[in-house]
Amino acid sequence: MFRGLLSFRGQYRILNFAWFAFFLTFVVWFNYAPFTTVIREDLHLTVAQSRTISLCNLALTIPARIIIGMLLDRFGPRLTFSSILVYAALPCWAFASAQNFNQLVLSRLAMGIVGAGFVVGIRLVGEWFESPEIGLAQGIYGGWGNFGSFAAEAFLPMIALTTSFLYAGHENWRLAIAFSGVVSLAFGVLFYLNVQNTPPGKAYQRPARNGGMEVTSSASFWALTLTNIPLLGALGLIAWRLQLVKFLAPTTMYGIWAFLVGLFFLQTYQAFKVNREVVLGQKTYPGGDRYQISQVFVLELAYAVSFGSELAVVSMLPEYFEHTFNLSHQIAGPVAATYPLMNLISRPAGGLISDKIGSRKWTLTFTIGGVGLGYMIMSQINPGLGLPFSVVLTMFCAFFVFAGAGATFGIAPLIKRRVTGQIAGNIGAYGSVGSVLYATTYSLLPQTVEGNHTFFQVLGMAGIVVAFLCAFLLKEPKVSQEDLEAAAMAAH
Repeated sequence: MFRGLLSFRGQYRILNFAWFAFFLTFVVWFNYAPFTTVIREDLHLTVAQSRTISLCNLALTIPARIIIGMLLDRFGPRLTFSSILVYAALPCWAFASAQNFNQLVLSRLAMGIVGAGFVVGIRLVGEWFESPEIGLAQGIYGGWGNFGSFAAEAFLPMIALTTSFLYAGHENWRLAIAFSGVVSLAFGVLFYLNVQNTPPGKAYQRPARNGGMEVTSSASFWALTLTNIPLLGALGLIAWRLQLVKFLAPTTMYGIWAFLVGLFFLQTYQAFKVNREVVLGQKTYPGGDRYQISQVFVLELAYAVSFGSELAVVSMLPEYFEHTFNLSHQIAGPVAATYPLMNLISRPAGGLISDKIGSRKWTLTFTIGGVGLGYMIMSQINPGLGLPFSVVLTMFCAFFVFAGAGATFGIAPLIKRRVTGQIAGNIGAYGSVGSVLYATTYSLLPQTVEGNHTFFQVLGMAGIVVAFLCAFLLKEPKVSQEDLEAAAMAAH
């Protein structure tokens, strides 16, 4: 496969465009993290306000991943991904020109939509690669795309520093962030002009109805309804956090909570309309055409503790290394970037192992267990261990975090092809739910060594619990009739 990537032909050309599009969405999504302390000092923010901005960066990703999953299944990856890349420039420029806390919050909330771009490539790669290679292909897409968070932390500070002469001698964080938006806009146009939704001769499968995810049994409908509660609950948690820092008045917070409750019932009604015949017992799917929503839920939890923890840790790690080892932020950013650096090998490794080992279930279980162990080890990092050894421990943990995310999406596209976008959207949204819960926990802990230890212990325990759920509840995915028909069509 790696030789094919260098050829830049056929399905490998599409994979290259996909991972680089994802890469750019992560560059712009995480362009705040390396400048946390600089922006805090420049605009005279409190620590609570600074951490709240990081939390806002994750907020709208939750509903956006579900909505974009639906749009993706309807309009296809080409239009959906290019639109996200072009849109990303707007919140970038708004954030780069912000002059106060409120403007920073609003632009970061708008930026959260860009984080939904990930689910688009999952469907696109799933259309161009069949089951024997899909784990590795998805791992390359996810791992190399996730590398955008490394690029943001490692290179944007360099751009800001080398252009400081344009900003009264101070680090030019505004130019660096605005520049990332320009690049995203340009590649969005290039993506639209060069990408196709499916290989020649292969039809793009769309769900029979739009407005909610298709399920194949009445029990799955009610289970899907319950799994939507944490998605909206995370948004309510963000509203509460914004009220604590005086961005929202209490009455506004209560109004948002009421809106979220109404949204839950509306979402449930829309899903009922899509699945009415199934819920009322008027339609029964044949055994080969069914899928279990419980399998989606386990994958959602796996993604919450892998990718969700990644989002939270990437956002806090530069500041963490800066304070723990008394580093300048110019040094702390590249040091912290060793964590997302592991994306280059670990996420593709998770997908490859999922393809080759013969059991996608046990690959995921093992890697999620490693997530729990890795964070427990990270909770013991302190100045006495020394910076080099602490970096090694961080990279050890990161390997399992990204491999776990890769193994999750080595399974996701095999559940139900025609609703892959919506399934990926729901799994991706749970990644954001996990990140919101973790980021909120971090924002409430004291900025001390003990507070950091507690944070990593919370991440570790969550990983261990979900590993047990994977072992006892997850089933080995089977190749569906849709996959067999798609493979036969590709062969001809």
